[in-house]
Amino acid sequence: MDRHIEGLWRQDYPKPEHEKQIVRAIIKEVSADIIALQELGDISYLEELRSDLKLDGLDYPYLVHMKGEDNLRHIGILSKIKPFEVHKHTDLNFKYFKDRLFVRRGLLEVVFDQPFSVDKFRLFVVHLKSQLSSTKLDPRSELRRVREAETCRDRILERMSKSKEGAFIIAGDFNDHPGSSCFRRFESKGNTRISELLYSSDSRGELWTYFYKREAIYSTVDGFFISTILDTLADVGDGHIVDSYSPMQGSDHRAVYVDIDF
Repeated sequence: MDRHIEGLWRQDYPKPEHEKQIVRAIIKEVSADIIALQELGDISYLEELRSDLKLDGLDYPYLVHMKGEDNLRHIGILSKIKPFEVHKHTDLNFKYFKDRLFVRRGLLEVVFDQPFSVDKFRLFVVHLKSQLSSTKLDPRSELRRVREAETCRDRILERMSKSKEGAFIIAGDFNDHPGSSCFRRFESKGNTRISELLYSSDSRGELWTYFYKREAIYSTVDGFFISTILDTLADVGDGHIVDSYSPMQGSDHRAVYVDIDF
């Protein structure tokens, strides 16, 4: 995808090798059982990451890649645990002014049934619209992001209404901030409480997950929403932000993780 390399703007340019090494080092440091990923290229890049991690001694035998309407930025997971089911929700759409638009990266749903004590555990992965906009009516794409969040939330509620269990996590890059209309959509619908934002922090107690270099802004855009039922069925630990590397080394986002004891 497009990126800045040594002060130059390069189109359709792969991630430099030294950045890949840092990303792998962060993944190895956490060694999570399941990794949710955003800003992916096509499936070959995810397969390359998995292969390189295996050479580094970290094996993720299960891979899921999802392409939505966005041809450049995809989402996916790497997992040490075999998925029970995978659902790629590419049909999600919403009204936006006079148009109907798709949720650009879709909604990825991965169901696990082992080795958890709950009947089944669901992971939903999202990557919502950035703050860049093509219309003056919505200059920071706030409305579009809210509509994407509503549409994803309603599909999650629909999926959970058809299942016996209610243990799920929504993970991803929400491109907004705690307390925003976008975040609140995942927390409740009307008087119904759906999930709680899991606040995460680094070793210094700082909460930011993304550094926007152009405006020197630190913000909390990445993380997890924990379903109210999961919070009662499992021991959900604190959220953690990896700060082993400086921002802009490997990625302008920082890795966020949580330990859950089922």
